[in-house]
Amino acid sequence: MGSLDGKAALVTGGSRGIGAAIAERLAADGAVVALTYNASPERAEKVVRGIEEKGGTAVALRADVADPEALAAAVDRAAERLGGLDVLVNNAGIYVQDIIDALTLEDYERVMGVHVRAAFVAVKAALPHLREGARIVSIGSNLAESTFNPGLSLYAMSKAALVGFSKGLARDLGPRGITANVVHPGSTDTEMNPAEGEHADVQRGLTALGRYNTAEEIAGTVAFLAGPAAGNITGTAILVDGGSIA
Repeated sequence: MGSLDGKAALVTGGSRGIGAAIAERLAADGAVVALTYNASPERAEKVVRGIEEKGGTAVALRADVADPEALAAAVDRAAERLGGLDVLVNNAGIYVQDIIDALTLEDYERVMGVHVRAAFVAVKAALPHLREGARIVSIGSNLAESTFNPGLSLYAMSKAALVGFSKGLARDLGPRGITANVVHPGSTDTEMNPAEGEHADVQRGLTALGRYNTAEEIAGTVAFLAGPAAGNITGTAILVDGGSIA
């Protein structure tokens, strides 16, 4: 018996990196999973096939999370396909780094639209489908807690906003037994930030453990928050960053 047997989960941005690892882990723990993607149906279908080959159930749904109508429709389709929702993971993200002098209003709208507005839209769309005791997990960043370099103000702001949003959700949805939390990854070995990349040694040097996260470690933390052992954890953020800001 998996800890998520009988549960239905939706992961935004689930076609690669951390999102794919989360979808795969939730499925391995017994959940039926829907994942959204934007630009790469081939990658999304590869994740789905991998889950199905291991005996799980998954579906990929195309939706640009920056488009509120498309995202809300995808949440509705996921709930229809899965028969409701028990877990919502707001994972889709982009990375923009530049000093405040160079940032534009268009940068602001783009980053906040993907990280903050999309989380708000997804939660609002999911509410009619979320069952008693459901879990909402948003993927933040340890940069919301401490920035290490210039050029991170916009990205850090957008991820910090998820903490305030989740604290408010915890109060709003607590009477339904629904929890809302944030996972703050540090440097994680993905295509977007490979552990052997140009700036990897600097990032490793900031950690207490001297290494990157794996995507599976982030997925494991999400799976814990989605599972029965975390039923009384809500309105908080969990750092998974190798002690970068210890």
